[in-house]
Amino acid sequence: MSDKQITVTSPLLPDREEFGQLLKEIWDSKWITNNGQFHKQLEKALCEYLKVPFISLFTNGTLPLLTALQALRITGEVITTPYSFVATTHSIWWNGCKPVFVDIEESTCGIDPDKIEAAITPKTTAIMPVSCYGKPCKMDEIQAIADKYGLKVIHDAAHAFGIEVNGESWLNKGDMASLSFHATKVYNTLEGGALVVHDEQTKKRIDYLKNFGFAGETEVVAPGINSKMDEVRAAYGLLNLKQVDEAIEKRHQVAIQYREALRDVKGVRYFDDMPGVRHNYSYFPIFINAEEYGMTRDELYFKLKEQGILGRRYFYPLISTFSTYRGLPSAAQENLPVATKIANEVICLPMHHELGKEDVERILKIILK
Repeated sequence: MSDKQITVTSPLLPDREEFGQLLKEIWDSKWITNNGQFHKQLEKALCEYLKVPFISLFTNGTLPLLTALQALRITGEVITTPYSFVATTHSIWWNGCKPVFVDIEESTCGIDPDKIEAAITPKTTAIMPVSCYGKPCKMDEIQAIADKYGLKVIHDAAHAFGIEVNGESWLNKGDMASLSFHATKVYNTLEGGALVVHDEQTKKRIDYLKNFGFAGETEVVAPGINSKMDEVRAAYGLLNLKQVDEAIEKRHQVAIQYREALRDVKGVRYFDDMPGVRHNYSYFPIFINAEEYGMTRDELYFKLKEQGILGRRYFYPLISTFSTYRGLPSAAQENLPVATKIANEVICLPMHHELGKEDVERILKIILK
């Protein structure tokens, strides 16, 4: 066995010398936060790259979700998915709202639009879907339901950086879309995040809310929070934006290698690219049918781990099983059969821009055994 540990992800890092030059500019200016030059440049650059009209930067990927709920004045119940990272549901809980879990589709791991209407009550005010693994969830169907019942849609697009469908940015779907720029993501600013919004007035409100509610030197217009991105992370993000396409293409080549090797393996399912979709190859989940494969998901997961290959069981266990949420009526396992099945089958294989052909072959050798 090789001594080299293969991690599930690896951060995209800017050139250290280039970063050092930008740090010198920050040091010289002594402007390290509060909407400095690099912050402004990054917002503009991301709007262009992501094909969105307005974007507001945050210091991490959870605060945009919290702020979106605040900005849209969401109360009561919010319909969401149990199959996500906990931040999705935590943001609802922290805003004093009640999460209502709806089952997912096997084809996308996103919330099943056909199950949403049955979960709507007079207390429902919003839907928070997730484009899981960068697979675009069915936002048009979700939006149609929201329009019918007068609900807001907050798109948790933490995995959906750069995703387009037929040339259209999927981040323009919903009332707002939330992004994560955490170190584990395709594009990162160390820690960071953003909200995509549709108009200048909403962008202004978001910018007030993330800066304590200040609308000027002496006027506070709302009970805001401090969640601004600093200049160091904005500069880092500007440099990473220059190389993210190359990193995505390297991930694409890894995905091709995985798919070619696993195509005929009984009991192993994975996602192919969707027609008309620009993917970001943020994750490579496989789903293990223990009866057909001859080994359970956990047996394979620990076998990989023993060989120094760190996959991840994203997303296991379901959010609905955690102590805070398991008492909710919508959290009952019989209400979430597809999500329960998928959570028990999934392993996200290592997927990042630094994986070499030999690394992938080493991973596949264990799975193919």
